Amino acid sequence: MDERQLRILRELGELGSVSAVAEALHVTPSAISQQLRLLQRSIPIPLTERAGRRVVLTEPGQALARAAIEVETALARARHTITDFAEQPDGDVSLAAFHSAASAFFPLLLRNLAGPGHPRLALADEDVAQDRFPILTRDYDLVLAHRLAHSPPWPRTVAAGTLLREPLDVALPTGHPLASKTLLSPHDVADQPWITVHDGFPLMSTIEAIACVAGRSLDIAHRIDEFSVAAEAVAAGAGLALMPRWTVRDHPNVVLRPLGTVHARRHIDVLHRPERTARRAVRTILAELRRAAAEIQSKDSSASHPRGTSATP
Repeated sequence: MDERQLRILRELGELGSVSAVAEALHVTPSAISQQLRLLQRSIPIPLTERAGRRVVLTEPGQALARAAIEVETALARARHTITDFAEQPDGDVSLAAFHSAASAFFPLLLRNLAGPGHPRLALADEDVAQDRFPILTRDYDLVLAHRLAHSPPWPRTVAAGTLLREPLDVALPTGHPLASKTLLSPHDVADQPWITVHDGFPLMSTIEAIACVAGRSLDIAHRIDEFSVAAEAVAAGAGLALMPRWTVRDHPNVVLRPLGTVHARRHIDVLHRPERTARRAVRTILAELRRAAAEIQSKDSSASHPRGTSATP
């Protein structure tokens, strides 16, 4: 077996099909299949099997794919030891984030890392369904992703660390009858029209939990993934929405109220492939992300809470 074959096995475990691996690695499906056959010749037990029309990993294949992560990490570190690349403090680092995290974290990073001697950031916004975030680590050194507190952990193919555990509040237009309450229950909000994200995005499970506790289906009037756009719709009276407490900018015509009974909180996590932290510049950005997270959260305790967000669900 060689490094390329192990890389292909790892990608097959993550992407789930030969064609997807071929697209990711910019080769033909037949080239991927050939490398898998060559790898199989050196292994006495089956690494892949057919699942309908797809080729998937067997249990031994999954174990070898996990081992391939360690191999790739070790090889990456070995390469860096023969150059000064690993210890360059001002190397290039690519960072992707979903929209609300980008709005909160990017300005802090850009201000704190301005000037010579710091890593050179390449920033991108990537707001995808939850199961797509780990795949982004193929294209970026670091990825800011979000999931709900009770969601399954990220796959073991990526390293993950939590930056924030952010409360989710109910957003209402100023002057709404419920705005006078300091804590809302699912029963308070179940008969209101709602502005929610599309299916597949983490916040939908909290919406479903509200409906479950209230014992009725919610009236979903609009599907808007971008919080700043949803805030405008809330302000216009189109319905209620769930909003993160710290990473969304204040809207003058929107108030936030904490939600009781339902555990409404999301994790903002940083994901990366383990071998990426062999570089000093990447480790520097990780440390800056943690400092930025502490700064973002500290605003909650120091602010006057003009939107009524002082209570914690």
